[in-house]
Amino acid sequence: MQTTASKRVINGWAMYDWANSVYNLVITSTIFPAYFEAVTGDGNDATSNDTVRLFGREFVNTSLYNYALGVAFIIVALMSPMLSSIADYRGNKKKFLFFFCTLGSIACSALFFYNSSNLAYGLICMIIACVGYWSSLVFYNSFLPEIAAPADQDRVSAKGFAMGYIGSVILQIICFVFVLMPDTFGITTGKASQISFLLVGIWWWGFGQLALSRLPKSTPAGQPSAHGSIFTHGYKELNKVWKQLTHLPVLKRYLAAFFFYNMGVQTVMLAATLYGKSELNIPTQNLIIAILIIQLVAVPGAYTIAKLSDKLGNFRALMVTVSLWIILCIIGYLLPRDGVNEFYALAVLVGFVMGGIQSLSRSTYAKLMPETKDTTSFFSFYDVTEKIAIVIGMFSFGYINEYTGSQRNSVLALVVFFVIGLILLTFASATKHKQGKVN
Repeated sequence: MQTTASKRVINGWAMYDWANSVYNLVITSTIFPAYFEAVTGDGNDATSNDTVRLFGREFVNTSLYNYALGVAFIIVALMSPMLSSIADYRGNKKKFLFFFCTLGSIACSALFFYNSSNLAYGLICMIIACVGYWSSLVFYNSFLPEIAAPADQDRVSAKGFAMGYIGSVILQIICFVFVLMPDTFGITTGKASQISFLLVGIWWWGFGQLALSRLPKSTPAGQPSAHGSIFTHGYKELNKVWKQLTHLPVLKRYLAAFFFYNMGVQTVMLAATLYGKSELNIPTQNLIIAILIIQLVAVPGAYTIAKLSDKLGNFRALMVTVSLWIILCIIGYLLPRDGVNEFYALAVLVGFVMGGIQSLSRSTYAKLMPETKDTTSFFSFYDVTEKIAIVIGMFSFGYINEYTGSQRNSVLALVVFFVIGLILLTFASATKHKQGKVN
């Protein structure tokens, strides 16, 4: 029977969440989106959609941001099967985790030089940072079933997210001081934002090395066939996982549900700041406060939903959480322009369910996986499913905004994704009960 690793290893694994979550908060959720909107906007708050030109085409600036992130996730989805195959067969997950940690950290630091005169440069750095962050998670997540027994995976997964939220809030507060009081440091607001990007890179890389020093060396799963290249073997492994799903109906239906509801979750997380800034006209400082509220509430939220899963089972807990997301999207659609207090209230609710659904989704997948040494291949499949969903979500959000002229319609469209995910979760849960399992 598998046993859970030592406290030192578990804390080391969670420490990588502490390290890289600053990217998710500062670059994805708060300061960088607001900075991007500022350097690509016309400075007129009455204008709901500002436009920029790139590669001979005019884009709504917020839609261009969404499209750039979509491109980054396409790259991740295409790369991860090959990378996970190499890591599984060579047993060098830690080396890949180090590489993508370093790549993402450098790209974040390079945003220090991004301003209104080099739009393409800023987008390229943003894409590389995104690739580094999400690619590293393929290898980070795949350590979970190796270091934690099934009975402890919900708890360990929640600890990782909690460490991530706490660490990211600490750096966010430091950056917050720079952005809100630039005169104290003799700099402009723009320069304060650029310094924040540099700090993210340093924090991510530095604490990432501490995490790597505590993670165990992976055991190689074997060598690929002599008839195939290790670089193509990952895609064959992906196909093999797909074929195995035909004999794993619960896991297959769960992944289908995850594909749709996660499409909504990730799009909300990636587009929320620009939605608040451009559509709702929420000032930057209020946006940052709202995101900090989300991070602080997410810590108890992740643990509360983990406890809810203990009482109701993973599937029922996920169904409750997805139902709450549907309600939150409708509320977000109805929020008034300039409604700062209403935005804060929504932030509290979003924060409570945000960390919980991510943590519980990851641990549910780990529980449903068959016993195998190829954990990275299975998590690569999970990762590809997630990234394709994000690509569709981000491109849909950006296109609906450009087509209708309002991001509100994009938010309302997300309800459809959540509803489909909820329906599929119901089918997956019913299949699990038919098999005589209770969770």
